[in-house]
Amino acid sequence: MSDDEATPVFKRQKIHYGTLEDRLREETSKGSFQAGTEAGNISVSSGDTFDLEEHVSEQRLELLAEFERRKKLRQITVSTDDAVVKAQLRQRGAPICLFGEDKADRRERLRQLLAVAGDDDFSRHQIEEIAKEKKKEEDQKTWYHEGPDSLMKARLWIAEYSLPRAEKRIQESRLDKNIPESKRNAKTQELHRHLRSLTAIGSQIGDTRPISYCQFSPNSQILATASWSGLIKLWSVPDLKGIRTLRGHNHNIGAVVFHPKATVSLDDQACCMASCAADGSVKLWNLVSDEPVANIEGHAARVARLAYHPSGRFLGTTCFDMSWRLWDLEAQDEILHQEGHSRSVYSIGFQCDGSLCATGGMDSFGRIWDLRTGRCIMFMEGHLKSVLDVSFSPNGYQLATASEDHSVKLWDLRQRKCLYTIPAHNNIVSGVKFQGDYLISCSYDNTAKVWAHPGWSPLMTLAGHDSKIMSVDISTNEQYIATASFDRTFKLWASE
Repeated sequence: MSDDEATPVFKRQKIHYGTLEDRLREETSKGSFQAGTEAGNISVSSGDTFDLEEHVSEQRLELLAEFERRKKLRQITVSTDDAVVKAQLRQRGAPICLFGEDKADRRERLRQLLAVAGDDDFSRHQIEEIAKEKKKEEDQKTWYHEGPDSLMKARLWIAEYSLPRAEKRIQESRLDKNIPESKRNAKTQELHRHLRSLTAIGSQIGDTRPISYCQFSPNSQILATASWSGLIKLWSVPDLKGIRTLRGHNHNIGAVVFHPKATVSLDDQACCMASCAADGSVKLWNLVSDEPVANIEGHAARVARLAYHPSGRFLGTTCFDMSWRLWDLEAQDEILHQEGHSRSVYSIGFQCDGSLCATGGMDSFGRIWDLRTGRCIMFMEGHLKSVLDVSFSPNGYQLATASEDHSVKLWDLRQRKCLYTIPAHNNIVSGVKFQGDYLISCSYDNTAKVWAHPGWSPLMTLAGHDSKIMSVDISTNEQYIATASFDRTFKLWASE
């Protein structure tokens, strides 16, 4: 064998020798381990081995799950209404109240449940329904406060005043029922023909700013107009000549009303009129002076409307502080500060007997109050927007309401429900006057309309103003109708 052939063999032998040496050490180590195990010096478990890396992975997953739960917990919104929270707990079969638990704890418990259970089973529709029901209950809730001794005396006085008038009205109604149907229908048809022939017999520029209100005097010979300029003007009827300008208000005037006995039996130097303005001021006027004879103080917000009680002794005012008030003009004191509406109170009217008062609010609801007991005896629900005017029928048991939802609703106090809804106008209905056999409404669509009763069919549309009509009134003798408009004019309407 040559040297060239021996070299690779020699190298292979060295490789095998190194490998044998390693294996020899390994065998020696195994032998020592086995010998130590057999001697009992080394203990080896026959069970499962502990995987440290797998254990760390499980802890990491648990931490991530906890972080996700806390993140979701922060994102969950829970109602602050305790009634809604209880309803949600009841829906999930959980106790609605635990011992020693307050509202905040209850909300947090619900939040924990929602975080664990997930938000998939969360019935938002049911919760919204519960919230709506609760809001409805709050809107219909009436608050009664203890009044002064003068209020008790006033209630007794109103009862003694109204009961004989109610008895007289009922007797007259019974007599009217004895009138033959043909004769009654002929009278109604004659009235309707008279109303269909209404036309504008006079128009006057009343002020430099919009005319917000108008009303006839009890003798139908004077028309009072109120303006956003803060001026009140008296006009003769039917020639519409200026009589007097009353100055005293510094803000927009909401309404001006006559005392029920003014120009009839009340002295002209007595308090014959009352007016209110946006700054909360209420002033009393006579028919002689150009300045107010008295101020009624106590309103902290805008006074929208006011009305005299049929007796003339009391004055009702509606305020934007969500209340209406009753003032005793003889005692010169506020005897009633009544809450009950959930938003500003806008309109007010008294029944002809003097026992009831109706109010309408910006909350779209109306209420009937018994002045003898102080109770709210009827809640008028149905309008979709603010109730801007209320008007009792001379029959004493029917009422009309005008609203921003473009409609007029007729209510029956005996049945305590809405009898009919007139889709009266194409815009806000700003005023309504109920006159028994017919009804007149005015609107921001620049028209006033006359409606027949019964049936509520349209008889006549009074068109002629260039802008929205703010107010409408009917004279006591029913010969004239007045409309006041945003176009700074007022018009007088009568049959040809």
